[in-house]
Amino acid sequence: MGRRILNDALRTMVNAERRGKATANLQPISTVMTSFLKIMKDRGYIKDFQVFNPHRVGKITVELQGRINDCKALTYRQDIRSKEIEEYRIRMLPTRQWGYVVITTPNGVLDHEEAIKQNVGGQVLGYFH
Repeated sequence: MGRRILNDALRTMVNAERRGKATANLQPISTVMTSFLKIMKDRGYIKDFQVFNPHRVGKITVELQGRINDCKALTYRQDIRSKEIEEYRIRMLPTRQWGYVVITTPNGVLDHEEAIKQNVGGQVLGYFH
């Protein structure tokens, strides 16, 4: 259920970006979604996001920047070891220059570069480029 919510939110952002909109409203929300958006913000793919009413149904407003080509959440469970992350990234992302694979690890939700640095594996949540 949670992965489908994340996938719907990411597809909403991609569609809004393709239509040239400045913001996207995401609803319902989850803590994993906010972690995913934080990684996207740190890597410069979105300008900012605000969480409204997080303890109820909630809503997130995302300020888009125009850099997202595609982002998807995996709806199935994909476990990955720290040694396999680079190979998975090469297989999933179109080029070496840009894009990130987001992994949920025991250390929290991380992108593939941080996971390799910290030498931890986990489950692949999705990717964006």
